[in-house]
Amino acid sequence: MKTIFDIQQYLKQFGTIIYIGDREADLDLMGTELHELYQAQLMEEKEYQIAMLILKQEMNKIRNKEL
Repeated sequence: MKTIFDIQQYLKQFGTIIYIGDREADLDLMGTELHELYQAQLMEEKEYQIAMLILKQEMNKIRNKEL
C-alpha cells in the first residue's frame, strides 16, 4: 500500500466501502476498519503499520491546510 486509494481498494476486498463526505471522518473510519481487520488477524502487522502511517500522513495534510 502506498496511497489512500490503495487502502480503499484493500478495504473493498472485505466488503467495506467508506464515503461519508467528510475527508477527516473517512480517514478516521478507515483507520478503525483497518484496526478491526488487524485484531481479527486478517492483516499482517507490517501491512497494518504502513496503512496507518499513510492515513496519519493524509490526516496531517488536511489539518495543516486548515491552519
